[in-house]
Amino acid sequence: MLEIYAGKNALKTIQDQGFKQELFTNFLGASGGPKWFTLFGLDKYLFGDFFQGRNTELNLIGSSAGAFRAAALTQNNPIQAIERLAHTYANTVYSKKPSAKEIASTAVDIVDQLFSKNGADEVINNNVFKAHFLVAKCNGLTAFDNKLMQGAGLIKSILLNKMDRRLLANQYQRYIFKHPSSNLTIDDPYNFSNVYQNLTSDNIKSALLASGSIPMVMSGVKHIDGAVKGTYRDGGIIDYHFDFSLGNNGADKQMLESETAEHGLTLYPHFSSEPKAGWFDKNSTRKVLTSSYDNTVLLAPSKKFINSLPFKKIPDRTDFTKLDATTRIKYWQKVLKETDKLAECFNELIMKQDLANIKAFQP
Repeated sequence: MLEIYAGKNALKTIQDQGFKQELFTNFLGASGGPKWFTLFGLDKYLFGDFFQGRNTELNLIGSSAGAFRAAALTQNNPIQAIERLAHTYANTVYSKKPSAKEIASTAVDIVDQLFSKNGADEVINNNVFKAHFLVAKCNGLTAFDNKLMQGAGLIKSILLNKMDRRLLANQYQRYIFKHPSSNLTIDDPYNFSNVYQNLTSDNIKSALLASGSIPMVMSGVKHIDGAVKGTYRDGGIIDYHFDFSLGNNGADKQMLESETAEHGLTLYPHFSSEPKAGWFDKNSTRKVLTSSYDNTVLLAPSKKFINSLPFKKIPDRTDFTKLDATTRIKYWQKVLKETDKLAECFNELIMKQDLANIKAFQP
């Protein structure tokens, strides 16, 4: 049901020390819209059991749907918050041909319900579980909401990405909206510019909204308090499934016994065992760099599990248009329920410390 892959350093560390939560200093959450529903059971188990009682910092880094998960899982009651997010998103219904304004307005409602009354303050004040939202600041034609101009900019992005992913840095800049006391660093082999911006009560909602603002579908967020003026869009443009490594200048080196002490390990529940770097790599044969995953443990549903789901696939955004609302909601709710099986598999591994089935990560 559940497949587990570990990078070179991560595999050695776990084999030497066992699979325990203290080894992890980072947690990744990818873009992908409702695809994250396949991780719902794991999220509940990880933050309701595996990391429960933790007193050393864990950085949660997410783009788009992954940022929304980070915003839920760093609240005081992470299980309640992630259930609230899943329920709200799964039951979202649009008109037959929703405008960008309607979709953006719905996203604002999802953000408001996710944070509820005190959630935003809880995220900012949580000194153990620290949220980071990845956002792409757009330059040139991609900054326009006019579809012709934006579309031309995105075509340019596709062409640049085909030549060299590094060229996208001319159009996009990575913003990391981070917990105020976080010392997280992103080491990007493609040299995107990183801007680290503290989350505050004045920008947390707009930063999260920006991280999920899909090009050509939603309007870009034009102003985020504390950040320079510009157009901010979906963090998945740059960081769809991630191709970078993480460091933490403030890590407690005594907490870890391995050579990865300075950086710690990264836990990455993901809906695919074949991550793609950026949004423009979705249909590309380009693979992520093995070195980016040296310290990462990736958890992914098996093909057997996926084939057991309705329609034999995981949810995706096309379900909004291909299925009527009643069918879609029933299907998504079934998936959310079924993902408890993945949590049970992971729990069994932790209890038995059965590490033989952990595979070496090879993109």
